[in-house]
Amino acid sequence: MFELPKLNFAYDALEPYMDAATVEIHYAKHHQTYVNNLNAVIEKYPDLAGQSLEELLKNLNTLPVSEEDRKKIRNQGGGVLNHNFFWSLLGQTKQIDTALVAEIETNFETVEKFKELFTKTAVGHFGSGWVWLVRDENSKLQVYSLPNQDSPHTMGHTPLLTLDVWEHAYYLKYQNRRAEFVDNWWNILRVL
Repeated sequence: MFELPKLNFAYDALEPYMDAATVEIHYAKHHQTYVNNLNAVIEKYPDLAGQSLEELLKNLNTLPVSEEDRKKIRNQGGGVLNHNFFWSLLGQTKQIDTALVAEIETNFETVEKFKELFTKTAVGHFGSGWVWLVRDENSKLQVYSLPNQDSPHTMGHTPLLTLDVWEHAYYLKYQNRRAEFVDNWWNILRVL
């Protein structure tokens, strides 16, 4: 069964960029609900026990499950995996990933140009979803957004960075000001 991973920081550790109430509700309510709902589906299929979430999503179209449960695994499993990765990237103390920085500079010329593209993609995403920096099947870096809880793993891409642009990720503090949320998120992204 899948579990909610522990945060590497206290609920208030991302202040003033992300408020404690948002972190607590986002993590303890939204993220936990995805975990609970995913486990309820997986429980019905003992043959899937032991597979990682990445494996389940990569092999989504060939899983021996009903179409209804395939959709649930896509949505709930994506919700778990996306959030697990999202939280792991955040913190007040920067731990710059120099290899990632070099790769970004090779692919986007500068980190600033990359940030501009990523920010534009995040602000311009319609509705709920996620913005991603991924390494595609040809080892090329790409920035794109996906709706709902869709995961790059379903396309065989490896996530390198992600930002949750569902309203629950920012609404308490920023209301409808997604652009302000995205700008402030760069302050708590540990690796850049």
